[in-house]
Amino acid sequence: MDVYTMEETWGVTQGEGVTVAVIDTGVDGSHPDLTGQVLKGKDFTGGGDAQEDVEGHGTAMASLIAAHGHGADNADGMMGIAPKAKILPLRVLQNDDDKLLDDEWATAVRYAVDNGAKVVNLSLGDEGGKTLRVGREAIAYAQDHDVLVVASSGNEGGAVGYPAALPGVLAVSAVDENGEFWGSSGAGKEVDLAAPGVDILSANPTNPKGYDLSTGTSDSAAIVSGAAALVRSKYPDLTAGQVANRLIKSASFLGKKGLKAPDDKYGYGVLRPNKAVTMDIPKGPKEGPLGKLPSDTASKAGGSEAGEKNGASGNEDSSSSSNLPLVIGGGVAVLIVIGVIFAVARGRRG
Repeated sequence: MDVYTMEETWGVTQGEGVTVAVIDTGVDGSHPDLTGQVLKGKDFTGGGDAQEDVEGHGTAMASLIAAHGHGADNADGMMGIAPKAKILPLRVLQNDDDKLLDDEWATAVRYAVDNGAKVVNLSLGDEGGKTLRVGREAIAYAQDHDVLVVASSGNEGGAVGYPAALPGVLAVSAVDENGEFWGSSGAGKEVDLAAPGVDILSANPTNPKGYDLSTGTSDSAAIVSGAAALVRSKYPDLTAGQVANRLIKSASFLGKKGLKAPDDKYGYGVLRPNKAVTMDIPKGPKEGPLGKLPSDTASKAGGSEAGEKNGASGNEDSSSSSNLPLVIGGGVAVLIVIGVIFAVARGRRG
């Protein structure tokens, strides 16, 4: 099934006019597949450069969202989901063994909102505890300012990690090339969507070849962020909640039997970018189906203590200072899903 054949979709929208914030290890804007796409951004790790990425993870996520290829007719390299979206790099980690601090990523979320991002990608998380107040308040701030936050569900095979588990955050698990659930994905009632996350090709400035393969929910979250950019570009009048509604209502279980939405592994189904921008889907309520953190979260704890995600009706086809290591779901790769190579490693001459 050509779920991720993108040429038809790019005839409708390529993410023009939408900025996606990538809160991660920085983004190397000099990579040939990302030139011109990466804004200056900001470093929150101690005065460095947001376009320095010694780990490579942030660049990988940015490429899945907005890579445009290179060379004659951009026939070399790879393409992301939304090749005309802009990337706002916000560096909160330098290496994958750095501690992920809530106050740093929370400050980055607020910066993203204040500097024009319409989608925030959090391909990171804390799988050992709940988000501190500063993080919950930052997510609530994004929600109050019509910014969609997308986060990875985690890679330890247990419960959905934070901040993905927070109400209003679009939590994403991973599937393989056959649309089968990747067993190490975080799973639970908080999962909203699944997307490709196994053997994914993406840009990697730390690899001499410039590319790499990886596996994890980091990749699947970035892919959903790219699709969100497509929807926000095509339907600029939709709220963040209504964008989430389109992504959810256009998802599918891809013919799998015995699943009922929402499913703990797949949520409302596997993301289908083309259907998300072309299906006839009513706008729905402004707040969308994901629930919402209260604006005043001062006395609330994460997860259920801060409210639960609201139910969403899929279509019938959808038949701490967090002092723990960053979970960077494997890092890199153009989507191979349902047997179709997606974020196109076209004509990879070298």
